Amino acid sequence: MPYPANHRVEQKRAIIDSARKLFNRSGFDNVSLQTIMAGAGLTHGGFYSYFKSKSDLYAEVLGCFFTDPHWKNCWEGVKVDLSATDVGSQIVRAYLSRQHYEDVENSCPMVALPTDVARSGSSAKAAFQTVFTAMVNVLERSMLGTDNCRHLKAQGIAAMCIGGMIVARTIVDRALADELRASCLAVAHDVAGWKFHPNGNLKKLRRRGRKVHRAPKA
Repeated sequence: MPYPANHRVEQKRAIIDSARKLFNRSGFDNVSLQTIMAGAGLTHGGFYSYFKSKSDLYAEVLGCFFTDPHWKNCWEGVKVDLSATDVGSQIVRAYLSRQHYEDVENSCPMVALPTDVARSGSSAKAAFQTVFTAMVNVLERSMLGTDNCRHLKAQGIAAMCIGGMIVARTIVDRALADELRASCLAVAHDVAGWKFHPNGNLKKLRRRGRKVHRAPKA
């Protein structure tokens, strides 16, 4: 019985999804091709009919909802409408959300894999750059001001979202990690000039007397 027309596309997608989860969980070097293929429900020997190497697969794993329409573009309870006028604020909230923080396996690879990329070849670095640039471009669409001003702010906010989540995940104290995410969220909105309604974490910070950045009133 012949395979359906989209069989190879679906199989390749299954390999990419398996690799993304495993790389996010354990890092590039600690995951074998056999484990990746098993996670996709396929045999080890079939890998090379889809990818030239593990590094070739790695470059395709470095996608996110900015560049890959098949990527799981939201975490549970988080929605992002890429066509909305306030998409920048939506992305920042999604990126710094509790759901993204907790869902390591489905994390944006820019958060989970930056040190691996830094040690990898040009193809992986180019893939990372593509995703980062896409994030900056989407953030920029929601900002006012000159092109250069918007671009600089969008770059800074994107880097802060990625870096903030990386640092939050390295902190043992969960309350401190939540505080860091909330701070990045507030500062990002302040820099962009977006309206911002503090969530519960920021309200708790204020009650404890901590200084919190607030976006200016529109």
